[in-house]
Amino acid sequence: MEIKSNKRLLNHYSAWKYLVLIVSLIVMLFSALPTLYGEDAAVQVGAKAGLTLAPVALRDKLQAEGVTVKRIDQKDGETLIVLDEDNQQTLVKTLLSSMVTEPKELTLSLASAAPSWLQNLGFQPIKLGLDLRGGVQFLLDVDIEPVYQTQAEALVDSLRQFIREQKIRGTSVHLDQDNQLNLTLPDNDARAAVRQMMKESYPNWLLSNLDGASLQIKLSQEEQIKLRNLTVQQNLQVMRSRIEELGITEALVQRQGDHRIRIELPGIQDPAAAKNVIGATASLAFFEVKESGSVNAMVLNDQSGKPIYVSRTPVLGGDHIIDARASLGEMGMAEVNINLDRVGGQKMSEFSRTNIGKPMATSYSEYSRDEQGKAKQIQEIISVATIQSQLGDRFRITGAGTYQEAQQLALLLRAGSMTAPVTIVEERTIGPTLGAENIANGFAALGLGMGITLLFMALWYRRLGWVANIALISNMVILFGLLALIPGAVLTLPGIAGLVLTVGMAVDTNVLIFERIKDKLKEGRSFALAIDTGFDSAFSTIFDANFTTMITAVVLYSIGNGPIQGFALTLGLGLLTSMFTGIFASRALINLVYGRDASRHVRV
Repeated sequence: MEIKSNKRLLNHYSAWKYLVLIVSLIVMLFSALPTLYGEDAAVQVGAKAGLTLAPVALRDKLQAEGVTVKRIDQKDGETLIVLDEDNQQTLVKTLLSSMVTEPKELTLSLASAAPSWLQNLGFQPIKLGLDLRGGVQFLLDVDIEPVYQTQAEALVDSLRQFIREQKIRGTSVHLDQDNQLNLTLPDNDARAAVRQMMKESYPNWLLSNLDGASLQIKLSQEEQIKLRNLTVQQNLQVMRSRIEELGITEALVQRQGDHRIRIELPGIQDPAAAKNVIGATASLAFFEVKESGSVNAMVLNDQSGKPIYVSRTPVLGGDHIIDARASLGEMGMAEVNINLDRVGGQKMSEFSRTNIGKPMATSYSEYSRDEQGKAKQIQEIISVATIQSQLGDRFRITGAGTYQEAQQLALLLRAGSMTAPVTIVEERTIGPTLGAENIANGFAALGLGMGITLLFMALWYRRLGWVANIALISNMVILFGLLALIPGAVLTLPGIAGLVLTVGMAVDTNVLIFERIKDKLKEGRSFALAIDTGFDSAFSTIFDANFTTMITAVVLYSIGNGPIQGFALTLGLGLLTSMFTGIFASRALINLVYGRDASRHVRV
C-alpha cells in the first residue's frame, strides 16, 4: 500500500488577495480624506435663477456688502458661492434674491473644502447630523381623528343619498363622538338593502345588528391602521415639499412612532422661518384643458415647465377628494383610484358626461409666506388625463407613469383633502458652536481611546502588537471611507460613540487570534504552525460574537430613529470592517513578515 505525502504552504496568500487589500485601502483612504478637510457654507444658484452677473462682478458686489467669499464655481449654468463664514448664508441668499428672477432657485448648501482633484474623483465628506452641525429640530404630532371623521361624514352623505334613491322612509342616521354610525331602519328588508350596498361600495366598514332593524357601522381596525399610515405618509410628502422652500439640501423628514413626524433642518438657526414654511397650506383642483389662446383660459406650467392652457374656473377642488390610492390596471399599467364625496361626485359626473374624449388637468397649489410675511401661491399641473367615460364619485386617472410615480400622484391628491392637523409638540435649536463642540469632544474621546489601545497592544503583544495597531488604523480609515460612500449615511454624536466602541471590537478580534497563537506556541508548535492554527481556531469564535452583535445593530437600525440609527449604523459597519482588517489584513501582514519562517513546510 502506497502512502502519499502532501505539502501545504502555510501562511501564504495569493497575489490577488494582496491586490484586493491594497486597492480597498487606497479607495477607502481617498474616500475618507475629504472628511478631514471638512465643509464650507455655500449658496447654490440654479441654472433657471436668471443670474446675469459674472463671477468677478458677483464677488465684488458681495464683498461690498461685507460678505467674505472663498470662491465662486460655475458649471452647467449653475453657480456655487462658497463662503468663509457659516453665519453669512442667510445674508447671501437675501442679497441674491434681488439679483435673480427666480429666487426659489437659490439653495443653501455645503461645499467640500477638499482639494479639487479629490472632488473630481467624486469623493465627498461624511454628512453630519443635526447634533454635530447645528440647526433646528421639530417634532410634530399628526391628529388622525379628523381623517376618521371625514370618512364617517362622507359615508353619512352616501347613506342618505342611497336611502332617498331607494325611497326608504322612517330612517335616521346618527354619528356619535367615536365616529360610529347608528342607522335606524323601518324593517329587515331595508336593513338587508343597506348591508348589500355597504358590502359592494364600503367593504372596509364593519356592520353590527342592533335591536329592531337598526345598524351600527364603524371602520374596521385594519382600515384605521391603513388610513393612519396613509395620512402620516402623505404628511411626510407635504412636509418634504414645504421644506424645499427653505432651500435646505440636507433636511431630514421621517416618521417617528405611529403618528409623529420628526424634522431636522441642519444649518438653520431661525425657527420662525422654518415654522412659516412648515405651516403652509396645500390644495388641489381639476381643470378643463383649453386650446392655446382660448378666451377665459389661463396658463399653468407642468412639472417639466411646459405651459398648459386650462379654464380659469376649476371643475372642482381637492376638498371633495375622500381617498386616492395607486394600483395596477388590467394591462399592468399604473393608475390612481379617486374617491370623491357626494357633492364632488355630482359635479364630476355632470362635467365628464359632456366632455368624454377630452383632457382634464389636475393642478397642485401651495401657499407659503415669504420673508415679508405675505402669502404667495405656487401652482403647477401634475397630471393631464383623457376622460374615457362618464365619471362619478369613483374614477381612475391613467397615464401617471410608473407605479412609483402613481403612488406619488396619489399622495399629492390626498394632500388636497386628507391633510390631518399637525401640531408642533417639541422644538429644539442647536447652535453651530455647540455642534462644533460636540465634534471636538467626540473625536477627542475617539483619539484618546485609540491612543491608549495602540499603546496597550504595542506593549502587551510586542512582536504582534504592531500588526494589530496597523489593522486598527486601517479599520478606522475603511470605516470613515464607507460612511462617506454610503448614500444617506449620516454621522451623529451617538455615531461617534459607535466609532469608539468599534475600536474595542476591532482590537478584540486580534486579541482572540493572538491568544490562540500564544496557546499553540506553549504546546510546542512552530511559530508558522501556531499562526496558521491560531487564525483558523479563532475564526468561528470571532464570527459568532460579531454575528450576534450584528443582529442587535440591525434591530436598532430598523426600529430606531435619528441618533439611535446613527449609533446602529457605525456599530454595524464597524463589525464588518473589524472582521476584514482583524482577520484578512492582519493575516496578510503576518504572512509577509513572519510567514517565511523555516518551519513553514509541514507534512500532513
